[in-house]
Amino acid sequence: MASVTQLPTGANAAANALGLHRRLELDETLAALLADGLLIEADVKRVRADVRTARGRTELHPLTLVANLKLADARHPDKPLSLEVLTQWLSVRAGLPYLKIDPMKIDVAAVTQVVSHAYAQRYRILPVAVSEMQVVFATSEPFDTRWLADLAHILRRDVQRVVANPLDVGRYLTEWWGVQRSIQRAKDAKNDTGDGRAILNFEQLVELGKTGEIGADDRHVVHIVDWLLQYAFEQRASDIHLEPRRDSSPIRFRIDGVMHKVFELPTPVMTAVTARIKILGRMDVAEKRRPQDGRIKTRSAGGREVELRLSSMPTAFGEKIVMRIFDPDIVVKEFRQLGFSETEEKTWREFVDRPHGIVLVTGPTGSGKTTTLYSTLKVLATPDLNVCTVEDPIEMVSPEFNQMQVHNAIDLDFAAGVRTLMRQDPDIIMVGEIRDLETAQMAVQASLTGHLVLSTLHTNDAPSALTRLLDLGVPNYLIQSTLTGVVAQRLVRTLCPHCKAEAALDVQAWAALTHRWHLAPPAKTYGPKGCLECRKTGFLGRTGIYEMLRISSAVRALIQSDMNLSKLTETAFAEGMQPLRASAAAQVARGITTIAEVVQVLPPTE
Repeated sequence: MASVTQLPTGANAAANALGLHRRLELDETLAALLADGLLIEADVKRVRADVRTARGRTELHPLTLVANLKLADARHPDKPLSLEVLTQWLSVRAGLPYLKIDPMKIDVAAVTQVVSHAYAQRYRILPVAVSEMQVVFATSEPFDTRWLADLAHILRRDVQRVVANPLDVGRYLTEWWGVQRSIQRAKDAKNDTGDGRAILNFEQLVELGKTGEIGADDRHVVHIVDWLLQYAFEQRASDIHLEPRRDSSPIRFRIDGVMHKVFELPTPVMTAVTARIKILGRMDVAEKRRPQDGRIKTRSAGGREVELRLSSMPTAFGEKIVMRIFDPDIVVKEFRQLGFSETEEKTWREFVDRPHGIVLVTGPTGSGKTTTLYSTLKVLATPDLNVCTVEDPIEMVSPEFNQMQVHNAIDLDFAAGVRTLMRQDPDIIMVGEIRDLETAQMAVQASLTGHLVLSTLHTNDAPSALTRLLDLGVPNYLIQSTLTGVVAQRLVRTLCPHCKAEAALDVQAWAALTHRWHLAPPAKTYGPKGCLECRKTGFLGRTGIYEMLRISSAVRALIQSDMNLSKLTETAFAEGMQPLRASAAAQVARGITTIAEVVQVLPPTE
């Protein structure tokens, strides 16, 4: 990064052209964009006309005004002149590095201590990195250098600058100091015993938990929780982990299956945040010794309704809270979006389009079984069918289904739930999980009486589901007469479509992946590169890989009480079942993911 003490040599002319030591003006910026070939004369006139007719827009940053019109880049007419493109242009003009701010990689608690919010707001500067030797500031006003000498003298550290887009700078100037202010005030209130005006304490939370009302005095904790949830939605997190420790308690997000530490709270504040979340989830605030479950329904910044499933667990330093996020746009997908190939989609439809039988989805926790089942039920739940589910807990409330929650405390388990659903004239029954013999027997009974039953098991591959049912005590002849198909699945991270780059095929890794299947290596393979869209990880989202076992007559004949699993598996392969490895190899060949990614999730016995 370039030092702030002076502009790089090659940038002096540009700095003078755009106005050294002062903020950017619209006319000067448009002239520079025109000179550099990003805009044509007609675009310049359009921007000026838009500013004249729109009141209040003159307060916006010149780059924001241009980006809002969504003009084409004159250098590349097929690409839009986005705010990031304009910011990158400005960074080149100023001779400074460009930075896309990723809040997950910034120590907010540290950077907000560097300068006051008022000073940062005055000059529109945002500290983004702090060390013993230097401080890095992001700015969208690279030619306004009035603050440099003062800060370099006060901080007694090397001050460096980077250029970031004005919307990010303005947003994080508000968010970071606001959250840190709320954390500090909540912490001070937690320790305040002098005047009796604590913002939030345990006794108040107990009362709030009883009344269900949130008082105005605990607004700082409310602010922290609201910010945390919206931040998680923006980062595409699937889970939020609040983990109490002795002094400082981390908050971690799971994004695309990978855990990321995103923030730290003082433990007393974490305790208050946990209590606030328990109130929202209608959990018992006073009970901290036993695990609890809850649910929150809220909305994202874009207005989408989002559900969060809560789980608390007592630990040595307080209650650990995990919030699983169920965004309907993510949980319910079309079959192709799930990662099914054309053949796999056809096979899956054959399984679930039958009027009766049992279809099982297997895999470890977090392998996407819920998404597959909900997406399937959405397709099957037509107005002329009665779709009922019994779940523990209900993952996502859906108006198309009749959903029942398991309550073991009142002896309403899966088996009792299925028994009840049988009297509700169902056409399709979804059982959250087959855990014991009684539930398995009820699922078999439902299938024998003409119902389609969907459920899950925890096994490594599809053939192992048969062994699991036999181990539970289900007679082999009942499995033969009711089981239609078994699908084993895993989730793998997908390459970012915006930046993935062609990469050389690792021949040895491909041979190990396709062992026994002798699949021809693909003509092209791709690897991660990293861009703004994927936050430099090279991966964006996840997709499924599948192993589909059709219970054919040959396979059915091998389902015996003393079943030879190896022989059954070989028979299934001979009849066309593709193992998880083959499905994974196909996704690699399509350029969807990498060999390294799929190897991490394949069963060890494969």
